[in-house]
This record gives sequence, C-alpha cells and structure tokens, in this order.
Amino acid sequence: MQRIASVDDIARGLDALCRIDPRLETVRGMAGDVPLRLSEPGFRSLASIIVSQQVSRASADAIFGRLTRLLDPLTPEAVLAAGEDIFREAGLSRPKQRGLLAVAGAVVEGLDLHRLCRLDADEAIAAMTAVPGIGPWTAQCYLLFAAGHPDVFPARDVALQSAVGHALGIDPRPPEKRLIRLAESWSPWRGVASRLFWAYYRETRGRDAAPPA
Repeated sequence: MQRIASVDDIARGLDALCRIDPRLETVRGMAGDVPLRLSEPGFRSLASIIVSQQVSRASADAIFGRLTRLLDPLTPEAVLAAGEDIFREAGLSRPKQRGLLAVAGAVVEGLDLHRLCRLDADEAIAAMTAVPGIGPWTAQCYLLFAAGHPDVFPARDVALQSAVGHALGIDPRPPEKRLIRLAESWSPWRGVASRLFWAYYRETRGRDAAPPA
C-alpha cells in the first residue's frame, strides 16, 4: 500500500483524480489548499475521531481540548481510570463515554492500533468495527488520517455528501450508498478525493467540517 505521507502525495493523487474524472479539475480549482491531515497512529488519534462523531468540528475541538487537559497524557489506562465526572466536565455524551471506554479496554487487551494501519482497509475496518463505539465512519477516518490510507472514502460523512452533491450538481445530496458507488470511480485515490471534497466544503461553506487529524 502506497501511504499518503506528504503534500507531494496529495498533489500526485489530485493529478491522477483529474485524469480519471475531468469534472474534478473545477473542484480542485475551487477547493484551494488540500491539506495532508496526518496524525500519529495510536489511541489519541482514534479518541479524537470518536469525540468528533456527529458534532461540528468546532465542538469536537473544544471537547477534545478539555478532555486532553483533564487527562494528560490521554492514554487508554487514564481513560479507564477516569470517573464519570471527568467525562461530564469534558462535555462527552454518554454514547461517546461508552465508546471511549470500550476502545480503551480493547487496546489494553491487545488491540494494536499501529498494526491496523498496515492492513488492507477491509481487514482493518472489520477489526475496528468489532469494538463497540467504532462504526465504519470512525474506522475509515482513522485509516485516512493515522494510516494515510490512499483509497478510503467515508461516504457516511454528511459534509462529504453535501460537498459532492454541490460540486457535481447532484440534488438532493447523494446518500451513503449512492456516494459509495460514485466514489468507486476515483479508486485507487479515494483517500485524496475525501480530502479534496472536505477542502471544497471548507471553501464553499466557510467552515471546516473535516474530522480532526
């Protein structure tokens, strides 16, 4: 697997995508800077994605900032030892508390988040979604931003649905299953396509909706 590890990889992927689908030339021109968005693999990276589930980027950043101040360093052991008061002070909902605790327990029991980054996407996603609190979107975003996986597209993401619908004139916005089929044509660079459409959303909507990395 060719990991997306540099801005040069992003540029190479964008060039390839525009050859595959010439409509993306216009999207690329409007998207501005398409950032790398790469984080260190491990529990902290996955925890930040769990925190960002179904909330705005601004809310996610605020909640994760409070959590990391309360639990420093943010480790699986620290999460397991924390009481509900800490989670409440950080602003974590009950489902996210349960998700973080489940992931922390799985890591302590042997789930290797670094090894998952070296697996094929389907195998890694299957292993991750076996843990309560990790759904397909969370697993896909972890592979995008921690593993630098080149060919993952989180079609459940509402911002990506909105961006693709707006950019390609699809009204109403394409739901998950339709977007999965559409994104298949962008393989093997769906990971770069994800970044491209998040950047397009940022420029056209005036706010960053990409998960933190």
